[in-house]
Amino acid sequence: MTECNGMCSGCAEMGNSNCAAGNQPKASELNDIKHVIAVVSGKGGVGKSTVTAMLASGLNNKGYKVGILDADITGPSIPKLFGTKGDPQVTEFGLLPLTSDEGIEIMSINLLLENEDEPVIWRGPVISGVIKQFWEEVIWGDLDFLIVDLPPGTGDAPLTVMQALPLSGAVIVTSPQDLAVMVVKKAVKMTRKMDVPILGIIENMSYFECAECERIFHPFGEGKAEILADELEIPLLGKVPLKSEISISGDAGRSGKAADIEYIDLDILISRLS
Repeated sequence: MTECNGMCSGCAEMGNSNCAAGNQPKASELNDIKHVIAVVSGKGGVGKSTVTAMLASGLNNKGYKVGILDADITGPSIPKLFGTKGDPQVTEFGLLPLTSDEGIEIMSINLLLENEDEPVIWRGPVISGVIKQFWEEVIWGDLDFLIVDLPPGTGDAPLTVMQALPLSGAVIVTSPQDLAVMVVKKAVKMTRKMDVPILGIIENMSYFECAECERIFHPFGEGKAEILADELEIPLLGKVPLKSEISISGDAGRSGKAADIEYIDLDILISRLS
């Protein structure tokens, strides 16, 4: 008999007399999650994880119960952004997510690795299976919002999330460059083909404000967020500036404590879910 780790998918013992959890309620049956929101972008490096942390922190500050499912299996960064470390507890019903200092529930593959810099070298089907496990075999409990941080692109992992999870909607993240805008349009078209409502778009690294002269600069070119939002008929939820404080907070594991969530209009997002 193999040792039970609480993750039933693919377990050789499941369904037979040696199964430690097969006759127990599934973790998903213990969960009550009102809204599942995917954070999407076709382009890497636009700051999806940072925006995910901002969304989760902002909603948490409003008094909502929030969790984050880190679906970027090969490039997980959510635990680092919140300074969350430790081994998720295994129960007879499934895995318990770790809780950040701010009270945000977090599950990420990095919490299951011996070393946080250990690479995850898996093929698409295995990655998709782990994402499903994070949804089906983690005891999230009662949540108002579960934010899903997706990897870039339109491949297996984003497709798995859009097909297997009951998404309430998606938030699109872009940056000012024409290249990023072009690739983001691909993600928008994929999201719409999967019949997932798009709640809004956020332009990250939008501008830089000089602390001395208070002038606004656009190091990556003046953003096209408004034009893109109008063209795609998507609400603009915010324009996040380039600020050293945001990077410093993330590196120090204090993303949940950053005051920069004010750049995102959560009221528009919430109204789109009504």
